[in-house]
Amino acid sequence: MSDAKDYRVGKQASARAKDQAISLRSEMSPPERILWSAIRGKKIAGLRFRKQAPIGSYIADFYCHEARLVVEVDGRKHQGAQKEHDQTRDRWMAERGILVLRVRALDVFENLEGVTRTIVREAEKHLEIMKGSQE
Repeated sequence: MSDAKDYRVGKQASARAKDQAISLRSEMSPPERILWSAIRGKKIAGLRFRKQAPIGSYIADFYCHEARLVVEVDGRKHQGAQKEHDQTRDRWMAERGILVLRVRALDVFENLEGVTRTIVREAEKHLEIMKGSQE
């Protein structure tokens, strides 16, 4: 999507999602807190992330607007029916040019450095793709 207005269509957060995001910011899971501590304040590659960011009717664990990258921390609850919901949500994001990167909660605990390297790598790749589509 080369036009900035095209990107915004259908992306504005619903009022319900905004309210829910506000409450979720204070209820982050332990792996979300650990990852937030590692990525907040442009700590990795100068990327600015927002936590519990409302996008449409969804809430992203972490969102980098510049790279159009959502980072989701998946624990045990992301199985079964939740997995189907996650797939629907990921398709919705992809249709709007947003890449969803899912990281396992266990990896945040055991390999935080590897997780942050993966986030940077995926953000840089997505930025290159976006740059190429604008030319």
